[in-house]
Amino acid sequence: MRIVLQRVLRASVTVDREIVGHIERPGLLALVGVTHQDGDPEIQKLADKTCNLRILEDEKSCLEAGAPILAVSQFTLYGDAKKGRRPSWAGAAPSQVSEPVYDRYVDRLRELGATVETGRFGADMSVELVNDGPVTLILDSADLL
Repeated sequence: MRIVLQRVLRASVTVDREIVGHIERPGLLALVGVTHQDGDPEIQKLADKTCNLRILEDEKSCLEAGAPILAVSQFTLYGDAKKGRRPSWAGAAPSQVSEPVYDRYVDRLRELGATVETGRFGADMSVELVNDGPVTLILDSADLL
């Protein structure tokens, strides 16, 4: 799994002109990519890291601050642009693999006590955010397990 984690003042995701997920106060936007071999160990580790990173005001975590998380699926995090001008998406897991992993990640965030909003898996989404800091981190299960 690969997550781009951004500290935000607010964020929203829109599908077909309808806001499907939003946070209206400081929290985190998590753009979530899934690769072929991801499963429970990756989900557990990255959900825990997302909830407990001390990157909010006064070095608090989301759980300590009661800050919300907006989680949005993004297969393009596994895009490979090393060759040519067209990225390869071979590193991204197909939706029948990635959707359950993404759903379980969101469930695990909630189990840990986070307030979580989501986008709509597989949809063409418009994501708006006001980055705070800016603070942006990349979490990759390959680096954490």
